[in-house]
Amino acid sequence: MEAFAAYLASIDNPEHQARTEEVLAWVAEQFPQLEPKIAWNQPMFTDHGTFIIGFSVAKKHLAVAPEKAGMIRFADDIEQAGFGHTKELVRFTWDRPVDFALLGKMIAYNIADKADCSTFWRK
Repeated sequence: MEAFAAYLASIDNPEHQARTEEVLAWVAEQFPQLEPKIAWNQPMFTDHGTFIIGFSVAKKHLAVAPEKAGMIRFADDIEQAGFGHTKELVRFTWDRPVDFALLGKMIAYNIADKADCSTFWRK
């Protein structure tokens, strides 16, 4: 979690900071093979140099970005769970619990789907 210390310290709202730290720590614990890093001023996790999942903090939510392929794969799950989203990210609002089961599925999917990927982003 040392990779994220400065990012976490920059989050003004203590509740948002704690929730973000909880999510990042959960990912690191559940998927210890992933490398934590900051890129584009956002915390993310990579696997063998390829992007797996990224996060960003907004006023009303924690944005989770599994790449467009991950969004397409889990579109129905995201809709059924009632989360706001775009083509590129899911919005986990601060007033609801994080759906760790869904988050774990998105990460596991990207790890498997990008096992042979040699670029940072999917082509």
